[in-house]
Amino acid sequence: MKLAIFGRTLPKQFEPFIKQLFKVLNAYQIERVVHKKFQKVLEEKGIASDNPTFSSPDDVRGNVDYLLSIGGDGSLLESATLVGDSGVPILGINTGRLGFLSSVAESDIEMAVTALMNKQYSLDKRTLLSLETEEKLFGDTNFALNELTVHKKDSSSMITVHAYINDEFLNSYWADGLIVATPTGSTGYSLSCGGPIVSPGSENLIITPVAPHNLNVRPFVVSDDCAIKLKVEGRGENFLATLDSRSVTIESSTELIVQKSPFSINLIRLSNESFLSTLRNKLMWGMDKRNY
Repeated sequence: MKLAIFGRTLPKQFEPFIKQLFKVLNAYQIERVVHKKFQKVLEEKGIASDNPTFSSPDDVRGNVDYLLSIGGDGSLLESATLVGDSGVPILGINTGRLGFLSSVAESDIEMAVTALMNKQYSLDKRTLLSLETEEKLFGDTNFALNELTVHKKDSSSMITVHAYINDEFLNSYWADGLIVATPTGSTGYSLSCGGPIVSPGSENLIITPVAPHNLNVRPFVVSDDCAIKLKVEGRGENFLATLDSRSVTIESSTELIVQKSPFSINLIRLSNESFLSTLRNKLMWGMDKRNY
């Protein structure tokens, strides 16, 4: 078994757990490669200074069995860009805050590694969305696990986002922005803007306006075999487009086409986890003291 390990930062309180991770990997003689930037973080802290490194999706494809994402959900979203269409499963170990996607607690690191060795897990296939523009704004990483967002940038004034589904006009959203989210992203930014929680595997995309100035505008769920076209206009000339945590500036002439990506991401779910239990435990969904 060979692991790729990705992370961005390592808060001091989590250093003992990462030391434990490498101790377990050494005990089981498990090969690993560490993302180049994260390896520098480890070396600065005097942890596992002799690891081979990787830096690109080509280093992962066909060369490792799993990728461990060390951090919060933001780290896991970024790790998805390193996996791409390779099919390498991702296991998120939470050293961040909420850890909805990175659901393995730092205290369960040894249990998680043992589960990988014994293949005691299931693969949770997650839909990605892809963005097409003439300018190829995001290059080869033109996909997102959570959402695409268009948002105002240089002005406090609202923008207007004209939305089309399969070239049929849907609506003009007067708002601060518009989100197109996957089921995975339904528990992220879309949720905070009033969007619904959608179960993974439901084959839907969610269109959620950000602070709309219309009382009768609500989030809209569509089939993920649709092509969603967006055109933006406003008082400013520049707007913001984001794919998960990556952002670029766009002009009003830019036409965005969002649709389901031809490939998906595999998240590792250990035997004691499920989407519903994560909802209850992480988001405290449905929690009521009368139930206990």
